[in-house]
Amino acid sequence: MKTLLANIVLGFTWMLLNSDLSYQNFLEGFFVGYLILWVAKGTFSSNRYFTKIPKLIGFVFFFLYELILANFKVAYDIITPTNLMRPGVVAIPLDAKTDLEITLLANLITLTPGTLSMDVSPDKKVIYVHSMYIENVEEFRKEIKTGLERKLLEVMR
Repeated sequence: MKTLLANIVLGFTWMLLNSDLSYQNFLEGFFVGYLILWVAKGTFSSNRYFTKIPKLIGFVFFFLYELILANFKVAYDIITPTNLMRPGVVAIPLDAKTDLEITLLANLITLTPGTLSMDVSPDKKVIYVHSMYIENVEEFRKEIKTGLERKLLEVMR
């Protein structure tokens, strides 16, 4: 957390030194600050920051890709005369343990068109997901487990 704070301070310092208070300039300063902190990482007690940021960026691109793919799938189904929907509810066992991890996973599933998080079991070990397109239940379960949940937990832990 101290490293993130130092990186934010370096981003703001960059903005002030350049006399440009735009968010693009802050992002540029944040990136330069990240590089500076990465070079000086031996002075910090934790190197987790330098592995989390690339994982977070990778997760954002992964989710955007999945989001765009799901949008195209739903849009294609809407504009074509054939009905490709095979709706169903699938119980997916959770590796996520904390309330924050489960909530984020449920929200990310719901944000993706064609899927909806319906409920979490009382013991927080299973999430129930409704999907418009289920060809194979095990394949759908695997997509959530090895895709979205695994990548989210890499960022969170």
